[in-house]
Amino acid sequence: MNAAKSWRWFMKKILVLFDKGVCGAKMKQLPFMGVVCTVMLFIIYRTTNYQYQQTEMDSRLNPFYTSKDSGVDTKTLNSLPRGIIEARSDLELKPLWATSTSKSKVNVRGSSNLLAIPVGIKQKQNVNTIVQKFLSENFTVILFHYDGNVDGWWDLKWTREVVHIVAHNQTKWWFAKRFLHPAVVSIYDYIFLWDEDLGVENFHPGRYLEIVKSAGLEISQPALDPNSTGIHHRITIRNRMKIFHRRVYDARGSIKCSDNSEGPPCSGFVEGMAPVFSRSAWHCAWHLIQNDLVHGWGMDMKLGYCAQGERSKKVGVVDSEYLVHQSIQTLGGPSAKKVTNPEETAKVHAVDVRSEIRRQSTVELKKFKERWERAVKEDKYWVDPFPPTRRRKQQRRNRKLKYSKV
Repeated sequence: MNAAKSWRWFMKKILVLFDKGVCGAKMKQLPFMGVVCTVMLFIIYRTTNYQYQQTEMDSRLNPFYTSKDSGVDTKTLNSLPRGIIEARSDLELKPLWATSTSKSKVNVRGSSNLLAIPVGIKQKQNVNTIVQKFLSENFTVILFHYDGNVDGWWDLKWTREVVHIVAHNQTKWWFAKRFLHPAVVSIYDYIFLWDEDLGVENFHPGRYLEIVKSAGLEISQPALDPNSTGIHHRITIRNRMKIFHRRVYDARGSIKCSDNSEGPPCSGFVEGMAPVFSRSAWHCAWHLIQNDLVHGWGMDMKLGYCAQGERSKKVGVVDSEYLVHQSIQTLGGPSAKKVTNPEETAKVHAVDVRSEIRRQSTVELKKFKERWERAVKEDKYWVDPFPPTRRRKQQRRNRKLKYSKV
């Protein structure tokens, strides 16, 4: 209970009562009325005090979601005493019984950051390198096995220290939507949601987070080495002259990035391969993930809305700690399924899996854009925090006039 807040409420109630003349003149005339007014003020104070305590407790017990968000009526918890309600969870492994080793770790500060990564056995060596770097910095690690193969990892020393979740041929965003609910990961300051084909020779998690915190970045990603394969946006390429950058200038291509450029992919943008979210940003981003659109296409252009402020300042790319994107695509490929019969092999290869996945991703991108536009149109109370400037609106009008004349 904050004494200062309660006292301010108390004083406000006194002023209201005296302004209305409830106690003003009558207290001088009748001592009895003075007693009545004192009792009334005491009751108001206690009521206000109780309401404040209830609000504080609700905030503590339900830190991220309301009954509307979760789909659960909070009245169903009325049968439980408030002190026993545990609204949060985490991904920390617990021993089945107390041992001397586990007791010695009780006072050791737990992990405050999380690495979540989808993995297949074909990328075992690279994943091993990634995980070792993060575990050395006291990260909690969760592996999403999309190929169903968990047994192939047990020979690694750290494999019993991490969480393993298995679902055949599912994407990173499918796993994240179902297993990284904000209430489950609320103890972690930062969530790294990475792909498995990233080279980390020039990356250090601890130094990276120091830069992110000092720069005030809520959503970020390590820059990509210029020699990487599969670079889609220039803003993600490493700038050797900077520690981090928030925008890019580029006169090439269909999208021109200049001082007048606003928003993705010129500023306020990170790509989906290696995003890093603060706790608050992830709470927003998780709600942006569409449950049925598993490839996540289109989300990167809207992540800036989860930056907890101006996206041109709160979203950035860290240059001094960078990655090599290897662009190795194994999810859903024929190699993920063992085929010994030559006839079955021919049937499997008759379907171009990568083309089918790209086709589905394109369909989902269209659906995501349609949903966003429909949501903006239907929500009459929503105000776009990043509206186009008058200059951009004028440029669009000029283009329309130009084409209408042709």
